[in-house]
Amino acid sequence: MADLGEAKAALYYYLNATRGDLIWKLDGLSERDARLPRTATGNNLLGVLKHCLNVEAAYFGPTFGREFPTPEELVPLQAFEEDPQADWYAREGETKEGLIDLYRRVGMFADQTIEQLPLDAPGLVSWWRPGKQAVTLQQIILHVTCDLARHAGHADIMREQHDTAIGLRRENTNITDGYDWPAYVDKLTRLADRFG
Repeated sequence: MADLGEAKAALYYYLNATRGDLIWKLDGLSERDARLPRTATGNNLLGVLKHCLNVEAAYFGPTFGREFPTPEELVPLQAFEEDPQADWYAREGETKEGLIDLYRRVGMFADQTIEQLPLDAPGLVSWWRPGKQAVTLQQIILHVTCDLARHAGHADIMREQHDTAIGLRRENTNITDGYDWPAYVDKLTRLADRFG
């Protein structure tokens, strides 16, 4: 049988690494550039971070009977009735550094849940459909990690569109140094055009 402590440590490693990746994608950006919509549906780098911090606070909080210490800093559920995108952008009074700080504190809050409970600890996701609401801590760690990883991919593409800053992780971009990206794009465009 696998050591559950090792399993929890592995799950935590990937969750925490993905959090760092999200924050890294905001490095060096001005307030404007962090907020600027980058897609036809308004996706923006700071909004992705804000969404992810609210996701973590909810899944590692109320799901397990806990409340974030300063809930007024989070997007309240009733805000979604007025604006379904309420957690996808920074309001005027919110700043990039303030939301990064909040995300780090949410991460510490989520980490407490992970540290205090066993992987099979039961939880209840009240906003999921009936019959699917009962979960375990392990399911939630996996669910949140997958959600964050998806959004980290969005952030990676948005950052690449902004200033070509790409890479897997700050400490290991996993990108070949000195690669001729324009030539590569030309090559792929010519290949695609053969099918047009």
